[in-house]
Order: sequence, then C-alpha cells, then structure tokens
Amino acid sequence: MPQVLIVEDDDKIRTSLVRALTDHGHAVSSAHTAMSGLRQAVEDRPDVVVLDLGLPDLDGREVLRMLRAVSRVPVIVATARDDEEEIVRVLDAGADDYLIKPFGAAQLEARIRAVLRRATEQEASPSLVIGDLTVTPRAREAVLAGVTLDLSPREFDLLHYLAARHGEVVTKRDLLTDVWRVPYGGADKTVDVHLSWLRRKLGETAQQPRYLHTVRGVGVKLVDPGR
Repeated sequence: MPQVLIVEDDDKIRTSLVRALTDHGHAVSSAHTAMSGLRQAVEDRPDVVVLDLGLPDLDGREVLRMLRAVSRVPVIVATARDDEEEIVRVLDAGADDYLIKPFGAAQLEARIRAVLRRATEQEASPSLVIGDLTVTPRAREAVLAGVTLDLSPREFDLLHYLAARHGEVVTKRDLLTDVWRVPYGGADKTVDVHLSWLRRKLGETAQQPRYLHTVRGVGVKLVDPGR
C-alpha cells in the first residue's frame, strides 16, 4: 500500500485529500506546516509527498530544497501558483510533478501513480555506459572518467534521459514534456540553460562538443565521443 504524505495548511483541502486518497487504497498521513511536514517526510519515509507551496511557516520551495538535501522521495507540488517560470523553478529544484489548484482527487491520484511508476522504473534501470561516462539511475549518480559529477536533480534527470537514448536526436519539446513535465511550450530557454550547465560539467562547450551535440533546428543528442 503506497504511503502518501500531504503537506497542506488548508484544513478543508487537507481533509478532503486524505479521505479521497485513503478511499483509493493509499496509507495517508498529513501535516499542516512546513517543519512538521519535513520532519514526517524524514522520519516516516513515505513513498510520495504532496507539497503545498503556500505554507504558514516556510515557503514550500524552501521545504523542497531542504527535503532534497536528505531524501529522493518523489514530490508532487500542489499549489495555486500557475506562473510558468515558477513551475519551472520548482521542477528544477527537484519536484517530480506540479499540480495547479483547484484539481480533483482523481487527477492527484493519477499523478501519484505516475511518479511512483517512474521511480520504480528508475530503480530497476541498469547503469548506462557511454564512453567514459557512467550514469547509474538507482544511485542517481553520474561518473565521468572516474570523477563523480556534481549534478542538480534536474541536471541528472536530463543527463539520464539523454543517456538512455544515446545516439538519438531528442527535441526540446520532448525534454520539456518528459524531463520537466511541462506539457506546453514557452520554456525552451530553460532547456538551453540546463544543457549549457550540463556541458560545462562534462568538460565541453557547444562549440567544442564531446558528448552533447546540437542538431540545428531539431534538438540534441548524446553520443560516445570515441566513436
């Protein structure tokens, strides 16, 4: 039975979600403040956390940052903030999905199934070796020529996605949809920025690529530089 932690300060919303998710077969706990939610997430180790951003004692993004420092538990952010730049910032900070209020319990339950399915698939994925680069999904670790890369959660997700499709050209639209979980346009610059950061950590540039090659007008692909 999946264990879900709901961190939400609105009593009515929290009670409704607890009841609905319990009816769907989840074991549900809840917290109404950021610090109590963070404590429960660390101590009880739920399978997924549903996190509101507008909490009374601490902004949800700060809670997410603190949680990501100690845990890889999947996090679904549920908030009324619908600005696209805010959505991207939260996803970059380590959220696995983003729901804009108001939403139905059925939609949340479907998102929970999806993030748990992705987490299970990643746990079962073998290490990927491309040239001197090794990407290990289970440990969320990337090693280049014996040196562990210091990657943010989204940088790792981006690298893993490209490594799993090495040799294939992937469009920015695919990356936004599958890595950032943003199902609409307008955030191409986000992909460009993260590719730039990733290239720097791989020891290359767009002008002198080794692993990450841009296919003009189409997308990007990760290749073995020795081939």
